[in-house]
Amino acid sequence: MNLLPTITTTDVQEQEPRVAILPIGSYEQHGAHLPLVTDTAIACIIAREIAAAYPVLQLPPVSIACSHEHGTWPGTVSISARTLHAVVNDIAASLEASGVRKLVLVNAHGGNYVLSNIVQEANLTGPRMSLFPQGREWNRARESAGLVSDAHGDMHAGEIETSILLHAEPTLVRSGYKEADHDGGERPFLLMHGMKAYTDTGVIGFPSYATADKGKAVLAALVEDFAAHLEALGEA
Repeated sequence: MNLLPTITTTDVQEQEPRVAILPIGSYEQHGAHLPLVTDTAIACIIAREIAAAYPVLQLPPVSIACSHEHGTWPGTVSISARTLHAVVNDIAASLEASGVRKLVLVNAHGGNYVLSNIVQEANLTGPRMSLFPQGREWNRARESAGLVSDAHGDMHAGEIETSILLHAEPTLVRSGYKEADHDGGERPFLLMHGMKAYTDTGVIGFPSYATADKGKAVLAALVEDFAAHLEALGEA
C-alpha cells in the first residue's frame, strides 16, 4: 500500500505547483470487512489519481477527523470540528508562506461537515480553496460506473467504498463483504442518535454489489471532474 506522497523538496522546487491537494479522511468503524482507515485510504487514492493527472502538490492526509456519529464503536477516534477547522487553516497558511496559495480539500468522510464552512470562509476575497468531491461529482461517478445503489442507501462501507478499495488497494478488503448488506432506511435523527440507531453491524449500504471494475470507473469519473475545480480556482 503506497498512499503517502514520496516526493522530495527538490521535486517540489522543479514542479513549482500553484495548487495543493489535501486528503481528509477519518478513523472510524466500517463494519467487519473494511478497515478503520477506509475513508483516509479513499481520500489518498483519489488524491493520488488526481496528482498523476494534474500539476498539483499532493499532501499527506489528515487521518483523524469528525466521526462522532460512530463514536461508540471500538477503534473509532475523533477530533472536534473546531480542531479540524484549525488544522486545515494552519495547513493553508503554511502553504501560502511557501508560495502555494490555492488548496483543494479532497474529502472522503461525509461527517466532516465543517469543511464546507472552511472553504466558504477562505474564498471571501477571491477563489483560494475548493472542496472535492461534492455530491454532484459522487453522483456522476456512481452513474458513470453503473453502481446499483444510490448515495442515500449506500451511505457507509457499501458498494462505492468497497469498489474503490477492491480496485486500488484490494488487500484492505476482508472476506464477508458479499454478505454484509444492510438497508438503514430513513435516518432522520442520525446526528442525534448516531449510527447505532440504524445499524447493528456498522454497515449502511450494499457491499455485495462491489467490484474492482466499478471502483476503477468511479475514480476515472472523479479525476475527469476535478478539472472544473482547477478552472474555478483560476488554475485551469
